[in-house]
Amino acid sequence: RQKKNIFLKTYYSYEWTTWFNVDHPGGHGDYEQLDAIRFYYRARVCETPRAIEARTTEWVPARETGEKVHADPTVGFWCLNEEQGPERNCSNYAVRFLCPKGLGTWGLWSDWSPCPALCGQVGVQIRSRSCQSHFMPCSGPKVEGKACNGPDCPKIECPLQCVMGRVNAECDTCMCEEHILLGSVRRAGGLTAEGAAILRYGKLLTLTDHNGHFRIPGICPDGNTTLTISLQGHASHNVAVPSSTERTSKLRVLSHPDSKARREGQTAAFCCKVAGTSQPDEYQWFHNNSLLEKRSDSTLVLKDLHPEQAGEYYCRARGPSGAIKTKTATLRVLGKDEHSCNPKPESHLIHLPHDCYQNSTNSFYHDVGRCPSSTCTGQLDNAIRCKDKVAYCCGVRKMEKRQITCQGYQLPTMVVTECGCQKCVDTKAIVYGRAIAADNDEPMRFGHIFMNGVRISRTGYKGTFSVQVPPDTERLVLTFVDNMQKFVNTTKVLPFNTKGGAVYHEIKLLRKKVPVTISSTETNTLELGEVEGQEPMVQIQIPPHSFYKENGEVFTGNVSASVTFLDPRDVSTATAAQSDLNFVGDEGDTLPLRTYGMFSVDFRSEENNEPLNAGEVKVFLDSAQVKMSEHLSTMKLWSLNPDTGLWEEEGSLQMERKGRSKREERTFLIGNMEIRERRLFNLDVPENRRCYVKVRAFRSERFMPSEQVEGVVVSLINMEPTAGYSSNPRAWGRFDSVITGPNGACLPAFCDEQRADAYSAYVMANLGGEELEAVPSAPKLNPGLIGVLQPYLSKLNYRRSDHEDTRVKKTAFSINVAKPSPNTAEEGNGPVYAFENLKECEEARFSAAHFRFSRVEGDRYDYNTVPFNEDDKTSWTEDYLSWWPKPMEYRACYIKVKINSPHEINVRSHNMGGTHPKTVGQLYGLRDTRSIRDMDQATLSAVCVEFKCSGMLYDQNRDDRTLVKVIPQGSCKREHVNPMLQEYLVNHLPLAVNNDTSEFTMLAPLDPLGHNYGIYTVTDQDPRTAKEIALGRCFDGTSDGTSRVMKSNEGIALMFTCGDREVTQQNVFQSLQSAQSQVVTGEGRQNRRRQRANRRGSSRRRSTETLQDLQKPQAKKH
Repeated sequence: RQKKNIFLKTYYSYEWTTWFNVDHPGGHGDYEQLDAIRFYYRARVCETPRAIEARTTEWVPARETGEKVHADPTVGFWCLNEEQGPERNCSNYAVRFLCPKGLGTWGLWSDWSPCPALCGQVGVQIRSRSCQSHFMPCSGPKVEGKACNGPDCPKIECPLQCVMGRVNAECDTCMCEEHILLGSVRRAGGLTAEGAAILRYGKLLTLTDHNGHFRIPGICPDGNTTLTISLQGHASHNVAVPSSTERTSKLRVLSHPDSKARREGQTAAFCCKVAGTSQPDEYQWFHNNSLLEKRSDSTLVLKDLHPEQAGEYYCRARGPSGAIKTKTATLRVLGKDEHSCNPKPESHLIHLPHDCYQNSTNSFYHDVGRCPSSTCTGQLDNAIRCKDKVAYCCGVRKMEKRQITCQGYQLPTMVVTECGCQKCVDTKAIVYGRAIAADNDEPMRFGHIFMNGVRISRTGYKGTFSVQVPPDTERLVLTFVDNMQKFVNTTKVLPFNTKGGAVYHEIKLLRKKVPVTISSTETNTLELGEVEGQEPMVQIQIPPHSFYKENGEVFTGNVSASVTFLDPRDVSTATAAQSDLNFVGDEGDTLPLRTYGMFSVDFRSEENNEPLNAGEVKVFLDSAQVKMSEHLSTMKLWSLNPDTGLWEEEGSLQMERKGRSKREERTFLIGNMEIRERRLFNLDVPENRRCYVKVRAFRSERFMPSEQVEGVVVSLINMEPTAGYSSNPRAWGRFDSVITGPNGACLPAFCDEQRADAYSAYVMANLGGEELEAVPSAPKLNPGLIGVLQPYLSKLNYRRSDHEDTRVKKTAFSINVAKPSPNTAEEGNGPVYAFENLKECEEARFSAAHFRFSRVEGDRYDYNTVPFNEDDKTSWTEDYLSWWPKPMEYRACYIKVKINSPHEINVRSHNMGGTHPKTVGQLYGLRDTRSIRDMDQATLSAVCVEFKCSGMLYDQNRDDRTLVKVIPQGSCKREHVNPMLQEYLVNHLPLAVNNDTSEFTMLAPLDPLGHNYGIYTVTDQDPRTAKEIALGRCFDGTSDGTSRVMKSNEGIALMFTCGDREVTQQNVFQSLQSAQSQVVTGEGRQNRRRQRANRRGSSRRRSTETLQDLQKPQAKKH
């Protein structure tokens, strides 16, 4: 009896997971490996499963199939085709695992063990604990360790002070381990001096080799070291090691100060962390741009706070290698009894279904309120800390359910009635996209992605990638490295949404130039320029005997030289520009550059492909290509630091006239450089005429404040002026991208106050690979739609990309970046702001002037009972009726419906609580989607309709099987239900009643079924990404493919036949178009729908096409 009781306790302490099917029996067999299942489904399988069970997709247990299979709960399940009978393959299997229902309880930790480290060493202390539960495992480590330092070693005082490096053990010189001194010794007449002795303070360091070369590690290039050269038969010679031009690591910010909210009398601490080759020797703190009198270290502590101490704080660090400023942090100081969050919600309008017109407001909108996600005080103690242990944000404190009267029914909605301070919603920021060639979109397959010199990810077969942004990241710098050596290593600074969620980026890569063979013993000149019919912009001249190996040995032989040039005279190359063209100035400010060309150099031995360096390289820039004369004196040569994404100065360029054989004499800017590492080089000038351009993105052409879209990547290309400041539409000087937030985005741009047309720019917007449309400028400017009033609009010369050619896409606009005049009132309210007015731009009211983009509104409508903005993860509300139960994991579900009808039909999913006692019978939300006509069959269409997935609700206590009704609009009859879906629903009770043949009702499956059932499910950390992937699979009718063309006969769950009679009542899309009738012109609805159905299929090509369109010559404007 005791054994039986133990067995029952053990059995009831475990439960089976859902079924998983991540592989198909093609190829060698069916592999349902535990590691692969964890990769796709994250933590849905416990750490140590107790058992595994397998069945076929036809619900036949593995033991009854007669097939030879293998199973291990710690490894998974596998079936090999070669082990089956002749001409027989494995079945398609699904598996599930037996996991603990709960977790055991740990006992107390033991004391830390003594530190075993000796003096000056680092050791590890350990401690352990025991699991107190007999039947349930405990989660977490049984033993843990921490680093500990040994005692201090006895110090020996050394009077020598090193400017660079450290004192050696003998205390007679300074050592720089990371430096190598290279040199050569020549006798009279330039003959090599083999066997010459190199000494320092009488100590022999090395002898020269047969070529007279020497290599000495550890010598500091500080200008204070003297070497003695001794050669038999010659007089000794003393030489001073010069101060090196070797690149030192600039200061970089590792952590920025955090914004805080405090009450009067409390304490706030701000911290910054800066690193470099040499550590900072001074920190300065600024309050509202004023230097604080007290000089401090990297931590600023403000005690007994007063209201006047509120504002912006940042720190500036200085050291031998320069200065750097941190981002600003905001301090809010509240009164002791003051609300840290305004309890009154802000207005927030949601769009109601098409049959919910509200007579009280004469609109389809209802105000449900919202709470801004700003920082608040919360329950913080008075401890001094750099980062608060718990982050508090303003959020929803109270909501109440209200009923909205619609045509024939009551629509429930949750309305925010009170805001309050609470713990912030945890979110994750992700960047994803594709790395593709700039010329033909060829993917970079299986390339490496580096961050801070560490490989963190890689691209897939189609060039796709996904990277989770580490917490507290301010500037995300990624370097894409091609293993196949087809593309230039590309460093990008990628904007991301700090509130969490995924942002799509298309990484355009320059293809490496085909290498040419040059001789290391001759003078070689390489010409750089990619525009046909125009002179090269740059020449690189390499003197003889300039190549050397990475170990310092001079190289002699043939060199395979590949020099790839990014020519700014070709506007289609703008998106391939690396980094964000910024550098750090002498005072630590991040400042912009304007490029005159970038080039990547790859020198290798032709014999064994060994990488080579080159010294004494000259760079010639044709001064005729510099259209602004003031740039000639400020032109510099720069190189890109791949870790920081910032450009670092290599040297200045000087004017010189140079004759070339059989050509006229020309003037060049000439600079010297040494190629010591695989860096990208740039010919740039600092530019101080800067402004910001305000841009907003919207869900539709209604341009409602509540329909602004966050997470849109808005890009601005600064065009290169020609002589006389008349903009040249075929050359560019700078490329910038920013992410829209709840109040739009402010794009940096070059501008001029004296000449409105001195600088121009093209602006584009992209959301998840979809290009948004700009407001039209033809046949007539509509200032109200564009968002900028006259006469400033005419001064800006707004032109959409199709202004003069309707065949060009509508996804960009050009403007003259005219700096606002302080004496002109109508120019002081946007959309162009002076550089010093960034905060005014970021906080501008919606009524202030701005430029606009909009999504081409798709034929779908979403309604959530509990409002949630998918662009802002912090807007998630803890409620049983939330469509997305967990803010860190989003599961999107779609069902594919086939329609036999001459018309495209609107299909609705009606989603209610099905089995959970807290939500049963209550509405989660509605989804309306219009079917897409089959390209080949006029009477056939199909639609992918989203429904709320079944699963745990926000409390993670128990599952809810969502009660889903799929309802086609009009006179329709259900003709067919996928047999596998029907069988699944029958085998997983309870079974929903389906007596009404005009609709289909089901309790949604808990399992992620797949295309065989007509159900498509994807889980991701971002809702938009999850929906995008699931929709791609649904369109394609497969579980692992993707398409943007609807395949009407593939992977269907339901089929309806609908009559010819049109429904007289307006559907949701007709009503939306009616509301836009005053602002939407152009093609008929049918053509626009066809374009929308296929627009994302071509979205991967659009960026390049748009830039190529911009190159088309424009007619002169009078």
